[in-house]
Amino acid sequence: MSEIVARRSFVSGRVQGVFYRGSTRQKALELGCVGYAKNLPDGRVEVLAVGKPQAVQALIDWLWEGPSAARVTHVEVLEVDIEALGGVPEGFSTG
Repeated sequence: MSEIVARRSFVSGRVQGVFYRGSTRQKALELGCVGYAKNLPDGRVEVLAVGKPQAVQALIDWLWEGPSAARVTHVEVLEVDIEALGGVPEGFSTG
């Protein structure tokens, strides 16, 4: 089985109320990533991306763009231990 990686990203800027989570889900599924995108109380969006290294990196690169109405100012990326997640998530949620 090929290597699977997990990354948690915190996206800052105008990223809530602009279809950022839904667009992230579409892009993640296109790339074959699983995980989630959720709004945080401080106005950021948290994105967990799990998948093949190239696919996860492509999604992280896309997070800097987002949908056309978004204005991303910063993306903080952290490595996540898949064991700590309790396994690979199924699908990609926007909860």
